[in-house]
Amino acid sequence: MRKKTVKDVSVKGKKVFTRVDFNVPLNDQGEIIADVKIKAALPTIRYLLSEGASVILASHLGRPNGKVDEKLRLTPVAARLQELIGAEVLKTDEVVGSQVTRMAESLQPGQILLLENVRFHPGEKKNDPRLAKAYAELADLFVSDAFGTAHRAHASNVGVAAYLPAVAGFLMEKEITALSRSLHNPQQPVVAIVGGSKITDKIDVLHNFLTIADAILLGGGMANTFLRAKGYNMGKSLFEPDQVEQAKEIMEKAQAKGVNLCLPVDVTVATDLHAAESAENVPVDAIPPEKMAVDVGEKTRALFAEQIKAAKTIVWNGPLGVFEVPAFAQGTVAVAKMVAASEAFSIIGGGDVVAAVEQAGVSEQISHLSTGGGATLEFWEGKELPGIAVLQDK
Repeated sequence: MRKKTVKDVSVKGKKVFTRVDFNVPLNDQGEIIADVKIKAALPTIRYLLSEGASVILASHLGRPNGKVDEKLRLTPVAARLQELIGAEVLKTDEVVGSQVTRMAESLQPGQILLLENVRFHPGEKKNDPRLAKAYAELADLFVSDAFGTAHRAHASNVGVAAYLPAVAGFLMEKEITALSRSLHNPQQPVVAIVGGSKITDKIDVLHNFLTIADAILLGGGMANTFLRAKGYNMGKSLFEPDQVEQAKEIMEKAQAKGVNLCLPVDVTVATDLHAAESAENVPVDAIPPEKMAVDVGEKTRALFAEQIKAAKTIVWNGPLGVFEVPAFAQGTVAVAKMVAASEAFSIIGGGDVVAAVEQAGVSEQISHLSTGGGATLEFWEGKELPGIAVLQDK
């Protein structure tokens, strides 16, 4: 990786402003449902502490839109981090201000300070230079370990780098290395699996995958638009009429490039998303007018399995059915097991697919589970992410 990491700089005796992604899911009682993102940041935090740094952590949680939201305070996150790391985690009640300055100044090597939810401050998402400078004045070095926000130019992950030397943490390094490998020097054949509800969300990534993939397997609502473009009657299935021409263009481009664009040959259909009992498996040319496609079918899964078995590199973004409904998640879970059983280098990005892999109990068999949603997608689109661009080059 061409970007500097925490191992390329001395941190001993320094205060290190560390941007992490602790945007964890909470239940109605404000309790953490899954702590995967907190655990992902532990290697960097532990390294900084072991090297004699004092660590100032910054993260967002939810979408408070620049205002204090009591339900989105980072108090439960601080408590969980303290349990996981086995050391006291101090926490501020403010993003910046006199309390924060005082606590940062008194922070000793080996201590951890967690700032309050940075998105409580209206200047965070605006990348306000005054806020970025206030962050920088707390520390001597900036470590970015929040890949999930790397596609956003905010004060705590991009703006602060204008005032402090900026390097990557271990999670950021891991993400950049794995995703770069899938794009720039993948082992062939490359199989891309693309799902989700809309083509509009995936146009750029589909076009970029056409330049690296040998086969692209399509599922989810977006596949319905491709099927409609091929002239199939989709019944009550959701598709994007205004993207039918775009789907035709992608299919033509795939054919010209010799990329095997695999569409479903059969689908699971139901009368609506709440009627699992009405589900049946039908060919794509026999979708009943009163039903909608909600998952890839059994023959489609078998076709996908053939491609996955032959792959040396697999990239996957987006579920292949209405994953929120267990009865319509079977295709996604089945394919997750296929990818796990493959000997290919595999990368999965996107919350629903990562959840499917965990639901299938095969997360340990995936080469890399990306912590980024939009960031992973934009990386695969070939875009330069602002949160990576600001890091110092080696």
